[in-house]
Amino acid sequence: MCGRYVSRVDAALEREWQLRPNQFRFDTHYDVRPTTQIPIVRLTDDGRECVPVRWGLVPHWAKGKPGKYATFNARAEGVQQAASYRGPWKHGQRCLFPVLGFYEWQALEGNNKQKWYITLPKQPAFALAGLWERSDDLESATICTVEANPLMEKIHNTRKRMPLILDPENFEAWLAADSEAAEKLIQEYPAARMQAWPVNRTSVNDPRCIEPNLPKQ
Repeated sequence: MCGRYVSRVDAALEREWQLRPNQFRFDTHYDVRPTTQIPIVRLTDDGRECVPVRWGLVPHWAKGKPGKYATFNARAEGVQQAASYRGPWKHGQRCLFPVLGFYEWQALEGNNKQKWYITLPKQPAFALAGLWERSDDLESATICTVEANPLMEKIHNTRKRMPLILDPENFEAWLAADSEAAEKLIQEYPAARMQAWPVNRTSVNDPRCIEPNLPKQ
C-alpha cells in the first residue's frame, strides 16, 4: 500500500517546514516508486534537514544490502516490536515524506484495478509519517501506514490501509525523540479533509510519464 506518490521540495517548503536552506533539491516527479531516491525531512541537532534516501527501509543489520528485508511500508501499530523498525523507533529516527499527493489502487471485478490520486485540498504539500535507518553507508526510509478511513477503505478495498498523514502542528512531535508523543499521532486521517479522483491507468504505469492527466484544482 502507498507504493507510488508525488513529491516536490522547493523554496516554499523550506520556509513552511522550517528547513535549513540550500539543501538537496528534487524536481517535481509524478510517479515516485519504491527503491528510488526520495526526499525526507528529519530532525538533527542543528534543526530540520531534508536529505535524499532510498525508499525501502533496509535494517541496520542487513549490512547495506536491500535484499528481501527492504520494506517501503511499515504498519505503524507494530513498529515498536517489529525487528526492522523497533530500533529506528526507539532512537527517534522518525521522518516526514513531503508529498503533493499519492496513488492508490482499487480492486474491481474481473481482476481489474482503478488507480486513484489522493490529495489534501487545503494543503498543496503535506507530510506522510515515516521511519529512517542507516545500514552501513546506505540510508533508507519507509512510510508508516494505519487502518483506512471510510474514503480510503473504499479505494484501497483489499488491505484497507492508508499512509499515516500528519498535520504541520504535529511535525515536531513526530520528529522529536519522545516516542510516547509520537505514538499518540498514530491514527487515521479524517476522510472529510481528503480528496480523491480516478487517474488514467496508462499514464501512471508508464515510467516515461512525467505528469499524469490530472484534473485542474
